[in-house]
Amino acid sequence: MRPKVKVCGVTDPDFAAEAARRGVDYLGVIFAAKSPRKVDGAKARQIAAAARAARPESPPRVVGVFTDGSADEIAEMAAAVLLDVIQLHGEFGDEVVSALNGAGYEVWRLNGSGVEDAVLLDGRDGGKTGGTGRLADWALVGEFKKKGFRVVLAGGLSAENCAAAAETGADILDFNSSIETSPGVKSLRKLDEIVGLLR
Repeated sequence: MRPKVKVCGVTDPDFAAEAARRGVDYLGVIFAAKSPRKVDGAKARQIAAAARAARPESPPRVVGVFTDGSADEIAEMAAAVLLDVIQLHGEFGDEVVSALNGAGYEVWRLNGSGVEDAVLLDGRDGGKTGGTGRLADWALVGEFKKKGFRVVLAGGLSAENCAAAAETGADILDFNSSIETSPGVKSLRKLDEIVGLLR
């Protein structure tokens, strides 16, 4: 079974619509203050609306990426933007995951413990949280899968390695900086190349 495709760090509603038309499964909007791909709630809602309008019969799921904040603050933003999934990309405890699940959200967490709906594996570059182009430890995919976890694999995924990444058994492949011309500016040509290779 082929992995689903996520494009993270989306900043442009027009790109979101085109990605939806190309069959992308998940679109990520980033709320991390230090990210060059950060969007505010209003822009994130525009991105989500554009994607859903472009493929209304089976729209991509919209993922909000958070590196800090309380469960209440995250849930408030999620409700305002109409997020489908919350991705916790920082130091968050099980209680935050449980609270967000209780509010009705699917939750992915970086290097999770299993209480989340999916474990996120990403490459780290010092204190930077994502979009670094560094590879994650792919061997961990199999370890988490053996425990019955869903796995989202991020970090340095590109046209050059996406076929090999798909062979790891990850449920979702998360692309960001490799399909950009500059931080936050996505390339449809690069996206088309990856979609073609994976499909």
